[in-house]
Amino acid sequence: MTSDAFVPDVRPHPVIWILAGEASGDVLGGRLMAALRARLPGVAFAGVGGVRMQAEGLDPLFPLSDLAVMGLVEILPRIRLLSRRLAEAADDIAQRRPDLVVTIDSPGFALRLLRRISGLGIARVHYVAPQVWAWREHRVREFPGLWDRLLCLLPFERAFFAKHGLDARFVGHPVLQSGVDTGDAARFRAARGLSADAPVLILMPGSRRSEVPRLLPVFGRMLAILRNQRPDLVPVLPVSPVVAETVARAVASWPVRPIVVTDTGEKHDAFAAAGAALTKSGTSTLELALAGVPMAVTYRVNPLTAAIVRRQIKVPYVAMVNLLAGRGLVPELLQENCTPERLAHEVMTLLGDAGVAQAQRDGFRAVMESLRAGDRAPADAAAAEIVALLRGTPAQDDAG
Repeated sequence: MTSDAFVPDVRPHPVIWILAGEASGDVLGGRLMAALRARLPGVAFAGVGGVRMQAEGLDPLFPLSDLAVMGLVEILPRIRLLSRRLAEAADDIAQRRPDLVVTIDSPGFALRLLRRISGLGIARVHYVAPQVWAWREHRVREFPGLWDRLLCLLPFERAFFAKHGLDARFVGHPVLQSGVDTGDAARFRAARGLSADAPVLILMPGSRRSEVPRLLPVFGRMLAILRNQRPDLVPVLPVSPVVAETVARAVASWPVRPIVVTDTGEKHDAFAAAGAALTKSGTSTLELALAGVPMAVTYRVNPLTAAIVRRQIKVPYVAMVNLLAGRGLVPELLQENCTPERLAHEVMTLLGDAGVAQAQRDGFRAVMESLRAGDRAPADAAAAEIVALLRGTPAQDDAG
């Protein structure tokens, strides 16, 4: 679907305004910027992003951390700040007049921004489709006119949006480019002084300041239980720099001091060394699946948020890996089931039952294959769609 107001007129050195509102979007944004620069050597970027996008040359308008909030109730204390940042972003776009605007995920903020700038005649791309197929499907009615191109990460999303009369392009899931399956277990153990047989447990509480306080206390109490059953257990928390300080303060009083990892390469090494993981729902489940780490998925939000979501959710699973598998491949322990005792039991099962762990790994392979869209890397496929929109030409559609 293309905006009537947009007429391609590409400058020799186009300007792309790009926004990421959380750590996962920053990773996507960094890869996308690199892929765009390969196709448009003179391209310039402006917008909002984190360390990955800054490494590609972005000077952010304001900190990404101002936008990294999740939950219906959790967002209330930050409405004033978010409203101010929305106005700043829209004003910056109006003043710069970029050739194209790309918003990445973060639909609560990104879609408002796209609507705010809809009258400027600037091409708009939204990367990572809003997950309205999971809940609040009625919101699809709000989407016509918001973007000129929608780029999807999941194979079933194209058909879902087509059902609602919206064109969407499946570009493949960026987890395939993450390198998360290239870690070195021996290197991690040597760097951290761990024996070759010490069991490593990955704990992933999330990437937003608003969500990590929900899971960290439960993880800490779970480790107190496991200390008696597996005293040799080594907990590892791979976290984004956005929440590293929050996590460090929270774990200082834990009965078992975990290894906190912020470096991406070391995170991949930790995955390679791990025997099991507990993770929040989301992309982290796909990262662990690609690395072959058996897992259980757990999550807690404000009880009011949970009550609202449960009335509207339309999918049988919360974990992305389960949705793609079409079955309960990994356990889901959510809200009232997210207890130290239940989590400890799942960890002991994953570490102690080789059959359970292997069954998950077998299922992970099919899930990963479903995330490919042709032969191109996901960032390259996304960049091709964006460049085609800039030039007013059809993009090569590897997805068929």
